[in-house]
Amino acid sequence: MTKPAARPVNQKARIGVLRAVFVLLLPILVFTRPVWDLESPLVETMEQVGIYCVIFAVLGRFWSILYSGGAKNRRVVREGPYSMARHPLYFFSTLGVAGLGLMSGSVLLALALTATVGGILAITARLEEEYLRRSFGAAYEEYAAEVPMILPNLRLFRTPERIEVTLRPLYGNFFDALVFLAFIPVSETLEWLKDDSVYPTVAIW
Repeated sequence: MTKPAARPVNQKARIGVLRAVFVLLLPILVFTRPVWDLESPLVETMEQVGIYCVIFAVLGRFWSILYSGGAKNRRVVREGPYSMARHPLYFFSTLGVAGLGLMSGSVLLALALTATVGGILAITARLEEEYLRRSFGAAYEEYAAEVPMILPNLRLFRTPERIEVTLRPLYGNFFDALVFLAFIPVSETLEWLKDDSVYPTVAIW
């Protein structure tokens, strides 16, 4: 049996790994293009869906932090998005990454990004839960038995009339949101450059 973690997962290490993944994938984003025409209905639809996913992910992350308020390691948060999934921040982050992949117009790249980042966050969630189970015992075991880990169950939603909001975690999330949103104009710029064949690219599905 795996020994429970003595303290919370090092979130700086998780963020560092995710940043490294994006650095490695950046050349792929820049130097590849979809096999379909960039002006085709399929690519345009994928791009629009991707933009909606990114916006929904940003809003979902803010919504989740409003409820957790930095208290995720101090008590069992079960309200709002946490009533539907134990790690809604990771769900919305994965959704945002899927949106970035779709905006590229490549199905292969969208799947690769989603699987890579989703896998890293799923592993992180399991490591976090070792600490949470150690800290909260039966209360967290009951929560885990009723609520899915990452994929939300909408039927479980519940929320109190009032919640206490801590502003500091929201400031940190603001910069994460900028990273996601900044990719929208970046993607449009890359599409323009690729469409005009400004530099050589490799076509992928």
